[in-house]
Amino acid sequence: MRPKVSIVVPIYNVESYLRRCLDSLLSQTLIEIEIIAINDGSTDSSGKILQEYSVKDNRLKVIDKPNSGVSSARNHGIRFATGDYIGFVDSDDWINVKMYEEMYNAALKEDADIVMCTYVREFGSHSKVKNFNLPEKVQYDKEELNAKILRRLVGPLNEEVANPEFLDAWGTVWSKIYRTEMLIENNLLFTDLMEIGTNEDSLFNIEAFYYAKSFVFLNSPYYHYWRNNSSSVSAGYNPNLIDQWFNLYGKISEFIENKSMNKDYYKALNNRICLNTLGLGLNTISTANNSPPFLKLRKISHILNDQRIKRSFKQLELSEFSIVWRAFYFCAKMRFAGGLYFMLLAIQQLRKIVR
Repeated sequence: MRPKVSIVVPIYNVESYLRRCLDSLLSQTLIEIEIIAINDGSTDSSGKILQEYSVKDNRLKVIDKPNSGVSSARNHGIRFATGDYIGFVDSDDWINVKMYEEMYNAALKEDADIVMCTYVREFGSHSKVKNFNLPEKVQYDKEELNAKILRRLVGPLNEEVANPEFLDAWGTVWSKIYRTEMLIENNLLFTDLMEIGTNEDSLFNIEAFYYAKSFVFLNSPYYHYWRNNSSSVSAGYNPNLIDQWFNLYGKISEFIENKSMNKDYYKALNNRICLNTLGLGLNTISTANNSPPFLKLRKISHILNDQRIKRSFKQLELSEFSIVWRAFYFCAKMRFAGGLYFMLLAIQQLRKIVR
């Protein structure tokens, strides 16, 4: 039986969450699936759990490899996939039992290269659905796909900049399925995080959506994104983030140039660079950064005075921002490090309370 969907799951030291993830995958109402579990050099009991589950259900295929990161694990999984479509699930997350049946049926009905659902952010004590403000189902073909999704993946324009926290909501790979043939034909793979820091999902999707001919959006929160994992790769402090992100921006810029895209894409990328000062700032003041406050403040000043950042802010228009975000990005544009630092502290506290 050829699987309809191959689900690639990178796994590294997630013994506390792995059973929850596997139970949700093996309980899918779409029976014709294969789960490609890439054990990326785990040193905890994750490997034993995988073997235990693979004995019970032969749809789970366990592949062991030395640790080399989530991008390498996902790329490894793509090579072993035999399904018509490929999905990605992170091993500390879980999914609704109907997720892959609903997405596969939509792909089949509309002959779509990519199908996306929405998601729920899970914090342990509470949950929050990510609201996309769209109808129950939306379909875009090539021209609309480029204008409404591909460009948005590069960065926001006009009123889109008003919500910096929404910057990469479209860019997640775990909320989507992709036609396997499209990925293989165009050799679409993930870039190593050591090179670009974060956003390997968005970079992958920029290429995938460029080659896609049809896309379906299902406004149903089938995916549960676990935000309470302190050992996640997205947690902690990264001292090299600014240079890694400029490697990322360089790759996006090169892609725009090679594909002869219009000037809106360059403006969108410029806006991404400016909005990402929020992420750079939060990374700097992270509690995982053991530097004293005065050194954190100095680091923020260095970020704001980076020639690449200054150049981007010259082109940023503040008129579309809400009052609070306008004040934040005004401080960044004017390189007022002290004001930005205290606003970042306030944002950090609000994130803990509200999330």
